[in-house]
This record gives sequence, structure tokens and C-alpha cells, in this order.
Amino acid sequence: MQASEVREIVLNIIEDVALDEDLTNLNDDVALREQLDLDSMDFLDIVMELKKRHKVEVPQEDYPQLATMNSCVQYLTPKFQ
Repeated sequence: MQASEVREIVLNIIEDVALDEDLTNLNDDVALREQLDLDSMDFLDIVMELKKRHKVEVPQEDYPQLATMNSCVQYLTPKFQ
């Protein structure tokens, strides 16, 4: 799977978790929680949706690797192979 496809997957999950957020001007290098109104429960929902929809497990110790969109894509792309 290409990095762009992984990015779309993450964006789709964020759209479903954070319904009121506008993702059109998302900066892929800035922490998602700084740009969006995501609390810790929203973040956990994102992780759970990755598992439920795509069978991708993210151990708790790896959560910091999901801070920005770029780090999400970099971390998750090998897991979709």
C-alpha cells in the first residue's frame, strides 16, 4: 500500500472520530492534537478504528509515533503490507 493510501485511511478515520473538524488545511508536519480538537479519548478511538477496520494493532508504547500525519503514515505504512 502506498503512503498516500495510508494517509487517506487515517484521514477517513479522523473525519469519523472528529466530526466537526475541517481537515482541508491539515499540516502533515504539525502534531494532530495541536491542529484539531482531539482529546485522549478521540485518539484512542482512532487507534481502535485502525484495529477494527484494518486489523492494524498499535501498541500503547507506539502511540507517540502517531503524533503528526507524516509520522502516522511513516509508522503505519509497513503495517499495511
